[in-house]
Amino acid sequence: MAQLEKNIIDKKSDWDEVITSKTGLFDLKLKEVWKYRDLVGLLVKRDFVTSFKQTVLGPIWFFISPMLTSAIYMIIFTVIARISTDGIPPILFYLSGITLWNYFSSALSLTSNVFTSNANVFGKVYFPRLVMPLSIIVSRLMQFGVQLLLFICFWFYYWSKGAVEPNIWLLAVPYFVILCSVIAMGLGLIFSSLTTKYKDVAMLLSFCIQLWMYGTPVIYPSSIMPESVRVYLQYNPMIGIFEGFKYAFLGKGNFEPSMLIYPTIFAAVILALGVLIFNKVEKSFMDTV
Repeated sequence: MAQLEKNIIDKKSDWDEVITSKTGLFDLKLKEVWKYRDLVGLLVKRDFVTSFKQTVLGPIWFFISPMLTSAIYMIIFTVIARISTDGIPPILFYLSGITLWNYFSSALSLTSNVFTSNANVFGKVYFPRLVMPLSIIVSRLMQFGVQLLLFICFWFYYWSKGAVEPNIWLLAVPYFVILCSVIAMGLGLIFSSLTTKYKDVAMLLSFCIQLWMYGTPVIYPSSIMPESVRVYLQYNPMIGIFEGFKYAFLGKGNFEPSMLIYPTIFAAVILALGVLIFNKVEKSFMDTV
């Protein structure tokens, strides 16, 4: 037996990969994540296919969902409540907010359940655990791209009518999306780590996401916010992102470039914190999940 262990140790330097439970807190194994990029692609394809498997309309739901939601908001907020959209066509105003928020909320919600929903896979097969949340972010990004295409079709129509005024900030749209992705992933990693011990955190997060949407100018213009409320909402990192996204396409709003400083810092900090916590919890989560 001793001779066998000695032979294994002698050959350790010839192995392509060594799996060990003893890793440093800052050992993020990013090279391993890159090696498993093909797995990310397979998981993205799986998510896309299974989302609409055994459905009648299939991927058409990507278009139906934001359209129905926008129609409901138009009836409630424009027709009944008579809330202004700052002169922007209501359907375009609501689609612009819903399209980006749907991506952010779904990416955050799914990432927060990484450990609990994939416990069986994690307990049987080894691969860098960061692969799973990355695949969720990318798959949701594909869905966002489809819904953005729908929004752009409406946008081109109203642009030809002179109802909107696009500007140079259209070039920054990818940056707004990246900020949403980073914040969703960072927060999702933190909450996924918490749900391994406290299952009710998932229910709390669902409520917080709904509340967060009403604290962000998604379905209403920021111009109707009372000054007393603005004092507290200035700590919401999503306000600058959504104001910038809407301003880029619609040309109206209270957006200023300085509004992106706080979301950028917040995104970087929350992602770093989320990855570190995730890296710590992944070593022992099977004992508590």
